[in-house]
Amino acid sequence: MKSRSRGIAVALSILFAGVAGAGIALGITAALGDLGSTTVVTRSAETPASLQQPVVTGGKSLTIPEIYERAAPGVVQVTSTQVIKGQQVNPFFQTQPQKVEALGSGFVIDKQGDIVTNYHVIQGATSIEVLFSNNVTTKAIVVGTDKSTDLAVLKVNVSPSALTPLPLGNSAAVEVGDPVVAIGNPFGLDRTVTSGIVSAIYNIGDGTRASQYNFPLLSQNNFPIPAIQTDAAINHGNSGGPLINSLGQVIGVNSQIETGGTSQGNVGIGFAIQSDTVKQVAAQILKSGKAIHAFLGIGNIGGVTPEVARLYRLPVDHGLLFGHVEKGTGAAKAGLKAGTRNVTVAGLSYWLGGDIIVSAGGESVGSSYGKLANVIAAHKPGDKLSLEIYRGNTKMTVTATLGTRP
Repeated sequence: MKSRSRGIAVALSILFAGVAGAGIALGITAALGDLGSTTVVTRSAETPASLQQPVVTGGKSLTIPEIYERAAPGVVQVTSTQVIKGQQVNPFFQTQPQKVEALGSGFVIDKQGDIVTNYHVIQGATSIEVLFSNNVTTKAIVVGTDKSTDLAVLKVNVSPSALTPLPLGNSAAVEVGDPVVAIGNPFGLDRTVTSGIVSAIYNIGDGTRASQYNFPLLSQNNFPIPAIQTDAAINHGNSGGPLINSLGQVIGVNSQIETGGTSQGNVGIGFAIQSDTVKQVAAQILKSGKAIHAFLGIGNIGGVTPEVARLYRLPVDHGLLFGHVEKGTGAAKAGLKAGTRNVTVAGLSYWLGGDIIVSAGGESVGSSYGKLANVIAAHKPGDKLSLEIYRGNTKMTVTATLGTRP
């Protein structure tokens, strides 16, 4: 699992479970030659039925053994291999290339052999193998990846009868307290099941780069990912595996854990990428080999509170302040003005002196960055988005043409 720190009162370590320090290292051996690059295929395909309509069971909750019996055959172990070039120690000696193997998880989404996993599980891999529940191992190729949501789709060439697709459920219907189970390969242990509840839900969308807020699930290029927090135990090797609801539907892809900086294992805080994001991204990858996301181009965002509005005599007690506009983006071309003065209220930072966004596409954003981000995520690059703003005490509307996320 890849680790990083987050800027909150106590430094906490978040760990990924995949290749770049992220899965479970199986060992390092000398490589005799170049294994080549991971193959990327682009194709036109119908969106799998599991991505279009979740399969329900008449609303009847399943027991954990029932969920496991149905879902475990569709969960796979992903082994990715990366070749590290030898190092020139001195003019007379160079170390041998090293082959590093790491483990992650994944799950089948259709009868065509498509498998969803985390991008970080297969990042930099020169070869990928998938192990099925019948102990059959086969090579996999990369259909496409999306760094911004930490997702990847693999493909294996096996008989459809050997595949057990898992249905993707509706993550928008998930509620805090819902029971969930996770199935994966922690520490290389084959198809382990753990259970827990949904601890929190983060509907933060995909609109712009992370700001002052403490987003629990960030991509490697620093974009927030809609997340489900769970206390179901997930560890090294679980990344890419499914988080499943009581109906047997996948509602998330397990991606990161919080360790509190005290260990390398589970402490009851894990994060999964919401299934609605998985559906959107996987459908794009299956159609074109890649996923694209709309991008507005503002940053350092803070939600107006009644206290901030009162202290600094703002024209509204809700809306979004921002301290950065990226050059050349839709926000810049629409003439949005960033704040020029930074203040701190109740420990949070706000940028004053610029525009205040109060609605986007006709929808109020309240004081939640997530609402704006979700509106942007529902659009495509090139779409025009109307923004209602306050500039000083003057209310006005500007139109931004959304770009493509860098």
